[in-house]
Amino acid sequence: MSRFPGLGRALAALAIVAFAWSPLAAAKDTVNDVTQLNPIQVEAIVTPTSVEEVRRLVAGHPGPISVGGARHSQGGQIACTGCLFLDMRKLKRVVALDTQHRLITVEAGASWRQIQEAIDPHGLSVAIMQDYANFTVGGTLSVNAHGSYVDAGPVVNSVRSIRIVLADGRLVTASRQDNPDVFFGAIGGYGALGVIVEATLDLSENHRLERTSPRMDVGDYRRFFFGKVEGKPSVVMHSAALYPPDYRIVSADTFIETTKPLTEKARLASRATPTDEQIAMLGFVTDTTLGKWFRARVYDPLHPRESQVGWRNFFASQDANGIEPRSRATSTYVLQEYFIPIDRFDDFVPRMASILNARHANVLNVAIRHSPAETGTLLNWAPREVFCIVLYYEQGTTRADERAVKAWTGLLIQLSLDEGGDYYLPYQIIATPEQFARAYPRSSELFALKRRLDPTYKFHNRLLDAYYRP
Repeated sequence: MSRFPGLGRALAALAIVAFAWSPLAAAKDTVNDVTQLNPIQVEAIVTPTSVEEVRRLVAGHPGPISVGGARHSQGGQIACTGCLFLDMRKLKRVVALDTQHRLITVEAGASWRQIQEAIDPHGLSVAIMQDYANFTVGGTLSVNAHGSYVDAGPVVNSVRSIRIVLADGRLVTASRQDNPDVFFGAIGGYGALGVIVEATLDLSENHRLERTSPRMDVGDYRRFFFGKVEGKPSVVMHSAALYPPDYRIVSADTFIETTKPLTEKARLASRATPTDEQIAMLGFVTDTTLGKWFRARVYDPLHPRESQVGWRNFFASQDANGIEPRSRATSTYVLQEYFIPIDRFDDFVPRMASILNARHANVLNVAIRHSPAETGTLLNWAPREVFCIVLYYEQGTTRADERAVKAWTGLLIQLSLDEGGDYYLPYQIIATPEQFARAYPRSSELFALKRRLDPTYKFHNRLLDAYYRP
């Protein structure tokens, strides 16, 4: 496999790569995310290694507490000024593995790659996760993330139960049967209710998959998806790339169960660092319109991935560190995501393109995924069946750059709302309180639950500061 396969999958998620951060590598009282746009001065950074230690820290600290994993949220969702910051990445044990019932219990700081390494020898695979394996389980659950798994929806659909430390230090088990209000509030709740310390997750079989990548006009995509992808038992994963700046060509990566011989022998993907070719192509696509045209019409078609055959775990274990740029000092890479009802997709895309081009947004890739409706979680982003539209873009790091991004982002948020959709919360905090309430009408239920479980507003971050009124 080329280390630079078509760039679409890589570009779709570059901004959420695993950043090799540690308190020793930065000021000990500063927390930042992968974009490096949100440095936050905290009181102290603590790295607990046991559930009991988390309980003691939470019960004994009178001030605000924030929680973070691999730093993939991109707007301050992991911290607030002056908080005690819990870095969860050392709380990472595999607690139990039940191969017969396809269940695994892990601590919240474990990465998905760690899970894959534990279950691959048993012929098992993660049921639902993001497209890259660097994230922590706790972070994934806190944002109720999704991936490319067809008909699977967000990660909550694969969670059997969680254990969470509440504001008074109590350790509570929550599931659909026990404490369901905590279960559906904490998953996708961005740390509002407490510290998720453990989760029991469903697993799947590690099938052999064949990857195909047909190209088509965006106007034909809905028909392709509902005719060839949705509801097909043999189709396991699917993600499409929509190419800027004209937003007309779609490359639709589809992964289908097969018995064909492997073309990829590795069980799990490499953790290689970026090659010179990757860095050069990223710069070419970022800096020039010609680069975007070349990628869509020359580079990707000349690097076909048709009939690539590998294990499900291989395709699901891609390491985002392999596409990390050399520097984020003067410009950085960021994500946004919008959830659009399936019958409004063809209307949304050209209106989105018009806004982005009129505002000179430097979009490198738009990924298209799908989710069925999910109605349980309180900060629910898919109350109806949706297409998930993921923007990956470059922006400068000056205040003027931030203002420009805020302007066109506000327009896209409003567009998604006008089309009956909503937007995703792990990214830059730009929506007005009115837009937030319209996108997440059940937020009032979450906030009422928070007032009951966390009356002193102990669990704190900038997302909550923007919209929660204790």
